[in-house]
Amino acid sequence: MERKAIHDQIGQVRLHGPGPSDVPDSVLEALSSKTIGHLDPDFLRVMDQTQEMLREVLRTKNRMTIPISGTGSSGMETLVANLVEPGDRVAVVRNGVFGGRIADEVSRFGGQVVAINVEWGRTVEPEQVKEALSSGDCRALFLVHAETSTGALQPQMKEIGQLAHEHDALFLVDAVTSLGGTEVKVDEWGIDAAYSGTQKCLSVPPGLSPITLNERAMDKLRNRRTPVQSWYFDLTMIEEYWNEGGARKYHHTAPVNMIFALHEGLRLILEEGLDAVFERHRKNAAALQAGLESLGFTYIVEKAEERLPMLHAVFLPEGADEGKLRKQLRAECSLEIGGGLGDFAGKAWRIGLMGHSCREEKVEALLRDIRSVIVQEHGGPSA
Repeated sequence: MERKAIHDQIGQVRLHGPGPSDVPDSVLEALSSKTIGHLDPDFLRVMDQTQEMLREVLRTKNRMTIPISGTGSSGMETLVANLVEPGDRVAVVRNGVFGGRIADEVSRFGGQVVAINVEWGRTVEPEQVKEALSSGDCRALFLVHAETSTGALQPQMKEIGQLAHEHDALFLVDAVTSLGGTEVKVDEWGIDAAYSGTQKCLSVPPGLSPITLNERAMDKLRNRRTPVQSWYFDLTMIEEYWNEGGARKYHHTAPVNMIFALHEGLRLILEEGLDAVFERHRKNAAALQAGLESLGFTYIVEKAEERLPMLHAVFLPEGADEGKLRKQLRAECSLEIGGGLGDFAGKAWRIGLMGHSCREEKVEALLRDIRSVIVQEHGGPSA
């Protein structure tokens, strides 16, 4: 059998699904840098710089701000494994697939889930949070800031964080889709711990999950009644490897080249400026929304102010076969778009405008290709 190198087998696919996003050339160059040891002094310097840049993007001063080895789900498991003990009551907002995954994780680690069930496509109201937290001794409140399965952006984060603290609960946040594409203010919103992923708005290949924990969360970790059940994600050991300026204790072999790539991805974001990055996402999201609505698409999230700028979850025009059209776009236009998840499987698209994929010229090309398949297969406006 003839064997070809990977780069000879893959095409130039434009990534406009729910992740990964297009990766800038300089990030790919960083990824392909010469591999060095994970305790090499040059690599330790890159680690320190990466932590500092992560703090800037997360808007936090938390000492424990590091990339965890693994995709965004590894960050989720890290927070649950370290901050939830068997028997702990944990309030979890379930308004999409990823809120459901968090609840599953909490249960697997022995926590008691206090579910705050919200209709998919909607966000949770502070009164619903208050009611759940008032029902018992909840050790934590967990919610998804940007629900990738529905395209919903949770507002009132600061108010919800205050409610969690008033009830002596940790405020834990999934920022996988939001980080780098819209405001995430860890310190200002009172977030005790959060996690994200590299493959969405940071425009770095999948493989790392940035996390951050404040001292309130670290105190919870240090005063656990039981050992952390996961050895690989045990932050009491991992923090000794990421100990800035001190002795580094080996825990596991860090993904050196992925951290090189993250370093470059963060550098590009901060070079552009966070406010400019967020404005670029808002501007291009508005252009995409106008184009999609002119073709008969409708948004899952009804309130415009609660829609993600970087992830557009939409119902197709009546009569359109979402699976057939997505396959056609991939085959004929080298364009990747995501299908619906959970309740919306087979009914909706999830179109990403994340990070490097969020450019004016890319939005124009994206709309042109979507318009062509809609018109070709199902009729509709041609301009």
